[in-house]
Amino acid sequence: MMKAVPKEVIEPMIERIPLRRLGQPEDIANAFVFLASDEASYITGVILSVDGMARS
Repeated sequence: MMKAVPKEVIEPMIERIPLRRLGQPEDIANAFVFLASDEASYITGVILSVDGMARS
């Protein structure tokens, strides 16, 4: 989806992200896998932002 967005639009977006990269589908998948795992068995009712600490 982002491949169609011009570089001039993406670069300012990346500048507002402390990790200096756009999120990938794997980033969302990794969060989901963690929340579905036994390691997250004590987590209830949380909002998990997978956003690279992006600022508006």
